[in-house]
Amino acid sequence: MAKKSSIQKDLNRRDLVARKKATRDALRKKFRDRSLSAEERTKIMFKLSEMPRNSSEVRLRNRCAITGRARGYYRLFGLSRISLRKFASEGMLPGVTKASW
Repeated sequence: MAKKSSIQKDLNRRDLVARKKATRDALRKKFRDRSLSAEERTKIMFKLSEMPRNSSEVRLRNRCAITGRARGYYRLFGLSRISLRKFASEGMLPGVTKASW
């Protein structure tokens, strides 16, 4: 089980990313516009850099929905490898079977 503070920190980041996404995307789009002068693009870059760091999507971490574990995460299920094995063994994941040969 991950520390509650780590889980909460990630939830706070996700909230901030969602709130600032439109602003960040608009600034990025303006910055990529080659028709603007270098000075205008520099001002836009400074506005982007003044935004909170945690509002960037790359700072998000995938975590297990059950335990909050950050490593060994399976995107398809939203679970860590440990939780995935446990639920698959109990038959709680439809269509997932234990391999045997």
